Amino acid sequence: MDLQLSGKNALVTGGSRGIGRGIALGLARAGANVVTCHVSGGEAADDLARELKKIPGDHRVLRADVRRPDDVAMLVDEFRPGGLDVVVHNAGVISHLSAEDIEPDEWHRVVDTNLTAAYLLVRAALPVLSEGSSIIGIGSRVATVGLAQRTHYTAAKLGLVGFFRSLAKELGGRGIRVNVVEPGVIETEAAARLSEEQYAALQARYRALTSLGRLGTPDEVADVVLFLAGPQSRYVTGTTIRVDGGI
Repeated sequence: MDLQLSGKNALVTGGSRGIGRGIALGLARAGANVVTCHVSGGEAADDLARELKKIPGDHRVLRADVRRPDDVAMLVDEFRPGGLDVVVHNAGVISHLSAEDIEPDEWHRVVDTNLTAAYLLVRAALPVLSEGSSIIGIGSRVATVGLAQRTHYTAAKLGLVGFFRSLAKELGGRGIRVNVVEPGVIETEAAARLSEEQYAALQARYRALTSLGRLGTPDEVADVVLFLAGPQSRYVTGTTIRVDGGI
């Protein structure tokens, strides 16, 4: 077990499934005390809580809607006193609609969860962050590529890059690092629900699309987050790291 983050405190939004789950577990295994959240509860959240209990440290899985300032403040309050060392904005939602079919409520649901929630999280966390802390945003490779029926999602993810890049310049003097990780297509629980034929077609598509010829895994994204959270990346800030298999 790599304990490079032993005794550190980490907050991960949207940790009950997929990439967020991989990040929460990875940080805990690296020695951090992890607080993560979910908005809908259910078996995924319960299962994560069980897994975290097996790992030494003070870990909590809480219900919170990251679009609500009060809920975000509640998450940050879990670290008073004691402070916060690692903040990961991972919470996100997506829908597949053409621009003309996106109603204002759906635009705000997607943009507020993916982007505005990052602002709320950073704003709430700054008073408990100190020199050496790391803020990490989980973006998407689609931010710089674009994709039909994802205009709201793409706008939010590209906005996250700009927000974090400016933050890096604002917070550098305080010794706080700010970076973005951009996953490509990652094999999460959604892939497991596909039929055998659908899964084979998905794999064939990404064998042709990526240099490495396969989908990524949540653990492979988490490994990059661990690098950015730890001391090995102490001179890395204001950057975006793509974890996409070479799309």
